[in-house]
Amino acid sequence: MNGLAFLRTPEALRVKMETGVEMSESSTDRIEKRIELNASPTRIWRALTDHREFGTWFGVSLEAPFVPGKSTRGRITHPGYEHLSMEVVVEKMETERLFSFHWHPYAVNPNVDYSKESPTLVEFRLEMTADGTRLTVTESGFDLIPMVRRDEAYRMNSGGWTEQLKNLNAHLAGA
Repeated sequence: MNGLAFLRTPEALRVKMETGVEMSESSTDRIEKRIELNASPTRIWRALTDHREFGTWFGVSLEAPFVPGKSTRGRITHPGYEHLSMEVVVEKMETERLFSFHWHPYAVNPNVDYSKESPTLVEFRLEMTADGTRLTVTESGFDLIPMVRRDEAYRMNSGGWTEQLKNLNAHLAGA
């Protein structure tokens, strides 16, 4: 994990990491990561929005497709987290441009009812570049999470998004 996840200043922080993931964290409320992918928006869109393909690189076995206004859930398949499930409520799907959903970040205690908390919003934005496609992932709404778990959820998801973008990049390279 990189130590920059703990830096939270009002000014935007941008770092191009050796992994190719650019980080921009502008407050305690939002995480923003960018990556340049050597794939078309069409290919990336499918990897993001086909629930089975999303599950392959993200590490979850979702029960149903992504549909705006609907929820889907499934078991986490990442080693050590198989006892957990994940649920998202899809907000928007603007083909090859924007995919967004709400969820409860770092909801890892099976004895806690996270449904009483405000969820965060995750947005995947695609933008064509000269060399491929820029994907920006933003997760916002951390300031509404109860203080008792806010910092850990922020820290874990900040590192988590870096890893998930690496997973997506590897998935696309192998597809």
